Amino acid sequence: MPTNLAINDDLLNKALKIGGHKTKKATVNEALQEYVLRREKHKVLKAIGTVDYYENYKPKMYRRG
Repeated sequence: MPTNLAINDDLLNKALKIGGHKTKKATVNEALQEYVLRREKHKVLKAIGTVDYYENYKPKMYRRG
């Protein structure tokens, strides 16, 4: 899907150099993957502490045998 974006050239060139990619497309695609991964991790970390935990829960008791 062709898209035209106004991207900061200095930032893109720095990302190209740091990432070691040969093309702008590869650089932008990896940056987007990292962004999505970081956001997904943030959602998981945000959920910590929101789940009820019962110390006396014994899962083997509820298994069908």
